[in-house]
Parts: sequence; structure tokens; C-alpha cells
Amino acid sequence: MAHHKLILDDDIKETYSLVAIHCSEEAYKMAFLLNKQLGLHLQRKEVDLEYSNDGLEITFSLFEYENAMQYTTYNLVANKCRSLIANMQSSSGLFSNDISETVITYLLPEFKKVDFFLKIFSDFELIPLRKLVSDINEIKQVISAYSVDPEAIKSKSNLIFD
Repeated sequence: MAHHKLILDDDIKETYSLVAIHCSEEAYKMAFLLNKQLGLHLQRKEVDLEYSNDGLEITFSLFEYENAMQYTTYNLVANKCRSLIANMQSSSGLFSNDISETVITYLLPEFKKVDFFLKIFSDFELIPLRKLVSDINEIKQVISAYSVDPEAIKSKSNLIFD
């Protein structure tokens, strides 16, 4: 009897460009600055990027702009999420000590110093990435911006927003 073997390769590779942005501004302010400098129309999505890790709800701010004329989608996502964990400690005295701890979680842990990522997905390979990075670096509040090779990222699955 013949054996049939099915090989399921992961051929679904999403090709996108990724720009890392170092900036100490809030996410909404970064989206505003990118809109102003690059002529985008980034808007906050109704639902943020949400994860659950060890019972802790983690949300990353997510902004999106879909340019239908150029078949291009821009996503701005925060890389850091600060969560507050409340640890209750009871004491036998008059005053109880409530200690809360802030935990920082990263969307891409291998890039801990990056504040935001701009993911650019296009049906065409017409994105002038060098000019885009240069324009982002001209923003006064941006410390630095540079292109990141998506193949070098270990946690690529965190960049799937749909």
C-alpha cells in the first residue's frame, strides 16, 4: 500500500518594510508628527493590539492608514507597554503597606530600546524607504529612525495585526 505524505510548508510570507523609531513622545503625538511630516493619515484603530501574558493584560497602541491609491498600508505600533501590578501586603499594624510594581513588556523583545515601529505593507515594491527614513529623522522629536530587516526578527508573529 502506498503512503502519501503531505508537506505543509509555511509559504505565506508577508513581505513588508519595517522602520524602528526612537522617540520619547506618546503614541498619539508620534502619529500626529508622522502625519504632518509624511503626509499620512494615521488613525488609532478601535481595538489595540492585545496580548495576555501570565494573567496580565498587555495592550500596544496601534495606528493605521490605508492608502488605496498606492495599495499601501501603514501601521504605527508602540513597542513598550507599561502595566501596573498591585501586590497587597497586609501588616498587623494600623497602616497597611500596599505595594504596586510597574512591569514593562515589549512587542519585539529583541529591540528593547525602540519606542515605535512603522510597518509598511505594499502590494508593489515602490516604497522609497531611504527617503521615508530620512524624512522621519527630520522630525525634531525623533532621536533616530532606521530600517530593520524583517528576517532578523525572532518574534515576527507579534507583527501580525489582523
